[in-house]
Amino acid sequence: MRPMTRRALFAGSAAGASAVLLPTATPAAAKPRKAAAACASYRAEYHFTVPDQWKNDPQRPVWIDGEYRYFYLYNPDYFSGGTTTGTAWRLAASSDLVAFTDRGIAVPKDTTPNGDVWSGSAVIDTDDTAGFGPGAVIVIATMAPDEVTQAQYLYYSTDGGRTFVNHGTAPVLPNPGVRDFRDPKVIRDEERGRWVMALAENDKVGFYHSTDLKSWSYVSGFVKGGIGVLECPDLFRITAADGTAKWVLGVSANGKGAGLPNTYAYWTGHFDGTSFTADANEPQWLDHGWDWYAAVTFEKHRRDGSVDPSVRYAMGWLNNWDYANITPTIDCDGFNGTDSIVREVTLRRDSGGTYHLASQPVAALDDHVSRTVNLGDVSVSGTRVLDYRGTAYEVTCEITWDQLKGAGLQLRRSSDGSRHVDAGVYGDYAFLNRRPTVNPDASGRWQESHSPFDPSARTVRLRILVDRTSVEMFVDDGRYVHSSEVFPYLIDTGLALFTIDGTAVFRNTVIREFTW
Repeated sequence: MRPMTRRALFAGSAAGASAVLLPTATPAAAKPRKAAAACASYRAEYHFTVPDQWKNDPQRPVWIDGEYRYFYLYNPDYFSGGTTTGTAWRLAASSDLVAFTDRGIAVPKDTTPNGDVWSGSAVIDTDDTAGFGPGAVIVIATMAPDEVTQAQYLYYSTDGGRTFVNHGTAPVLPNPGVRDFRDPKVIRDEERGRWVMALAENDKVGFYHSTDLKSWSYVSGFVKGGIGVLECPDLFRITAADGTAKWVLGVSANGKGAGLPNTYAYWTGHFDGTSFTADANEPQWLDHGWDWYAAVTFEKHRRDGSVDPSVRYAMGWLNNWDYANITPTIDCDGFNGTDSIVREVTLRRDSGGTYHLASQPVAALDDHVSRTVNLGDVSVSGTRVLDYRGTAYEVTCEITWDQLKGAGLQLRRSSDGSRHVDAGVYGDYAFLNRRPTVNPDASGRWQESHSPFDPSARTVRLRILVDRTSVEMFVDDGRYVHSSEVFPYLIDTGLALFTIDGTAVFRNTVIREFTW
């Protein structure tokens, strides 16, 4: 994805200005960068955040020496005036995908005439196909020397991905004369002894072959219009519990104009090494909220290093290009850039025979629980305020009822009940509504996200991750997920349960807090 090139101050937004100065707010625990004296910290408690300055697209992590090496687009010059000069790749490492250790810049920007480094992908060249040594880490990423002509360039590392050197200044895949030509995603096709690249080309994902990562040939394309410019393609194989294996083609796309999400669209289907054939024309969506963009998926490695074919990890950028620079963390914490929680993605078959991806928070989150509040079963008719206060936590429950229109939770509720984030079900849809609290959408159009729900079930399981600037709601088995940025005042710490036109029991209601 193309990195941001201009910056608008958060204080210039009416919504943002009201959220910045909160001298009476409760200070947060210490984080990598000390909060400004004028306001308390909005830095996420248990989500990945950039140490300083700016981040956007995650880059697919690679598994090396028992840990995941996670790269992401980072701009160290974000605060240098009103414009920026683009992004480098910064590195963080994690053994459990919850706690990360910063390793600094790995792929630098502005060290060649081609300028900054955009999105791409890293692979481990185990068999030395590129000639940089067995096990070299190869990055192929988009660069645009004239800020217009996008092409793919190669960097390599012989120290496990900590530092990279450019392979000359010429592209390994030149631009054929098109405007959108970016975000290469490279995978190894062991069966045919070659590399495969998926590339975003406006409304098409192009597929390319290479034997050495340095010379690429176009072989086919998958076209889908009506959901905006396709970005950050993804291609992988995953096996369901019933033994069925499917290929999945994913893209980041803006479907808002068609009443669809602005997140990660995907198709299940078949890939023969050259072309992808989808099971259905229309995509499914891995997230139905407003802010899960530029997402990547990657392999789950077992302790012995082998790959689990039934599980895929996923993570996305918790932001949206419509309002990317509107966040209180700019003034209060000196950074702009937060990721979703890492998810475990599985392939499942529904009652109609259609396969879909389902996701849940990474299991290792359980190892970081610092406090548990078990509220048991709670009967609710109307609104019931709970005896709990918090800015960063997880809440789970199963809501059951005989007859009602809707039910859910009010998160980050103000003491007078006027501000909150609503999450739950109403009629035939599940929803996440950020309208009653401070949030980045000044247009007022992208406030409540929806996903299908069957009211005849008369039960729903919700797992909701709340942090200082985000809410992620997982519905039932994770078939539907909603991720959205929110900026509640830090003094808004309440939690309430509600029903609409009926009574429900919120069973096994549990709140967990996390630390490391």
